[in-house]
Amino acid sequence: MMEEEELEFVEELEAVLQLTPEVQLAIEQVFPSQDPLDRADFNAVEYINTLFPTEQSLANIDEVVNKIRLKIRRLDDNIRTVVRGQTNVGQDGRQVKEITRDIKQLDHAKRHLTTSITTLNHLHMLAGGVDSLEAMTRRRQYGEVANLLQGVMNVLEHFHKYMGIPQIRQLSERVKAAQMELGQQILADFEEAFPSQGTKRPGGPSNVLRDACLVANILDPKIKQEIIKKFIKQHLSEYLVLFQENQDVAWLDKIDRRYAWVKRQLVDYEEKYGRMFPQEWYMTERIAVEFCHVTRAELAKIMRARAKEIEVKLLLFAIQRTTNFEGFLAKRFSGCTLTDGTLKKLESPPPSTNPFLEDESAPEMEELAIEKGQLDQPKKPKVPDNPFHGIVSKCFEPHLYVYIESQDKNLGELIDRFVADFKAQGPPKPNTDEGGAVLPSCADLFVYYKKCMVQCSQLSTGEPMIALTTIFQKYLREYAWKILSGNLPKTTTSSGGLTISSLLKEKEGSEVAKFTLEELCLICSILSTAEYCWATTQQLEEKLKEKVDVSLTERINLTGEMDTFSTVISSSIQLLVQDLDAACDPALTAMSKMQWQNVEHVGDQSPYVTSVILHIKQNVPIIRDNLASTRKYFTQFCIKFANSFIPKFITHLFKCKPISMVGAEQLLLDTHSLKMVLLDLPSIGSQVVRKAPASYTKIVVKGMTRAEMILKVVMAPHEPLVVFVDNYIKLLTDCNTETFQKILDMKGLKRSEQSNMLELLRQRLPTPPSGADGSSSLSLMAPTPEQESSRIRKLEKLIKKRL
Repeated sequence: MMEEEELEFVEELEAVLQLTPEVQLAIEQVFPSQDPLDRADFNAVEYINTLFPTEQSLANIDEVVNKIRLKIRRLDDNIRTVVRGQTNVGQDGRQVKEITRDIKQLDHAKRHLTTSITTLNHLHMLAGGVDSLEAMTRRRQYGEVANLLQGVMNVLEHFHKYMGIPQIRQLSERVKAAQMELGQQILADFEEAFPSQGTKRPGGPSNVLRDACLVANILDPKIKQEIIKKFIKQHLSEYLVLFQENQDVAWLDKIDRRYAWVKRQLVDYEEKYGRMFPQEWYMTERIAVEFCHVTRAELAKIMRARAKEIEVKLLLFAIQRTTNFEGFLAKRFSGCTLTDGTLKKLESPPPSTNPFLEDESAPEMEELAIEKGQLDQPKKPKVPDNPFHGIVSKCFEPHLYVYIESQDKNLGELIDRFVADFKAQGPPKPNTDEGGAVLPSCADLFVYYKKCMVQCSQLSTGEPMIALTTIFQKYLREYAWKILSGNLPKTTTSSGGLTISSLLKEKEGSEVAKFTLEELCLICSILSTAEYCWATTQQLEEKLKEKVDVSLTERINLTGEMDTFSTVISSSIQLLVQDLDAACDPALTAMSKMQWQNVEHVGDQSPYVTSVILHIKQNVPIIRDNLASTRKYFTQFCIKFANSFIPKFITHLFKCKPISMVGAEQLLLDTHSLKMVLLDLPSIGSQVVRKAPASYTKIVVKGMTRAEMILKVVMAPHEPLVVFVDNYIKLLTDCNTETFQKILDMKGLKRSEQSNMLELLRQRLPTPPSGADGSSSLSLMAPTPEQESSRIRKLEKLIKKRL
């Protein structure tokens, strides 16, 4: 049987002799050999040739064969030994497995034995501990009980799964009974030491009560809560008697005495009972918190009963003292007892978002310098929230309507004072150095707004802030109407609106009543003030939204008030434009009444141009200097004036009829002079020459170029008709029959002549002039364009000479 197994093993060995290169390399590393027979690439022919290199060496072939046979027998013996060794491995494995199983059984037995011994020890400890616990409880040995009870409870946890055993269950019930007895006994001890009835207190704490507190830490949390509640109630019982509703010290004017009393009580507690209660009970903070709850309720009750006696000064005094006390609590305590549920909590106190409650002084009226357009710069770092904010002061919130009404009255008086001061002091002095001065009343108003906002945010961040915002809106509008719009210079008008149509009065001859220097400065000052108010109102809205509760931010919107100030700005600019525009009207009227057909030669600019330039040089530098701080509105003034003056100039230009060729040349010279003055208008009379804004330059160039083109068409000969009509279409991009007829009237043509030309225009208008035809139409004008070009060159020389 053994030989058959060896034979099978040999056959299997021969089947796997073809090894992979990796396996072969590993074998060579483990069993290094120099024998050629051990090489993987063994070659029998080469090996035989090595043994018998010559024919003579064949003589000892028998010896070589015998050696090889001997080597084969040794290899067979080695293989047989290995195979037999492998056959015995299975039997040895089974023996080992049986030994391992026995060891495991011994391990389980050891573990069970250890568990049994431990459980018996715990049971012994539990039984002895329960007996000792009951004995110590009867003797009130709370110091020993505190340590023992915790150990017994820890041991009892090991027997939860054995509660089905009657003896174990009985021990557990005895522990529970001991806990209940301890709780009742400790409460009775505290009741005896600090009786609920009467105000007499013992001389001081005992060691028994101190140890009882340690036991209460281990018992049901309700025992600890009951001890705290009873002690604090007894400790504050005197407070409820001293500050009853019918007592004189209970009213708001003596609210300081409440906070002084509790501060004394806290000191008294620390001296007498500070070591009796565990530090982690935070008894000092709990007394202060319960005092706050009681005080809030008592103050709310007495204020409801005597609401008619609450005045704003008294209310603010009480609120200030209360917020100071809340700040004191925030410095002294962490506020950790506010949310642990041991005592009643504050009903939904709003989270403090007030960055101005920094210390006990809590300034109620903080003076802040307000830079232009910035409500509170520089910003202060945000102060961490006060967890005690509102714990007492929330009771004042239902009565803040008194504060809001007071601010309404104060702001009304402030506006009336601004009006009276303006009438008494008059408009601000002309300022040509630093720009238009903002009315000082504006800064005063926003300083007061700042004070109110800071103060109200300390009182409440809810509905009172919304009510205050409504008051702010009311007086922003009143300031815009009474101080700004109400002081704009104006004359009586039929419309009676804010815009003024008849600003100017007729004076001697063609002279027109213009605004004085003071009036111009006043308009600029009102404009600058309105711009300041607009920017600061925007800042005010942002700050109000920061202060108010998040749920109320959408109800704060000062857009309407900003629009009111924008209207004042627009009205001020319009007044300035109307003043200068109206001052130029007599000159334009004089231009239209001149006999242009009688002009015999082209000279320097006409008197009416000199008059217009004079008015511009008088008004514009004053306006520019007084609007230096609001440059964009000066640009708006320039643009609006150009948009008003240029169309009016063209309208009066059409009234100049009939016009001779020389008269048209003179008008073209005057138009070019006005164009140059208008282009220079933003910096006229200024030592610092600035490039005019591109938007303004575009308006002037477009408008005045149209006036020049009208005059060029007037100067062109009207025959041949086709050339004249095409020239009109080419020079005036907005050409139409109405403008064309006005030009024909300026040329002095008869109606019969005009009809043919108008009909020709209507025929040629639909077809825009092409580039190819443009050259031919120019060639038809061969004689007269040269003359016209010569005249235009002369005009340009005259203009350059004058400039």
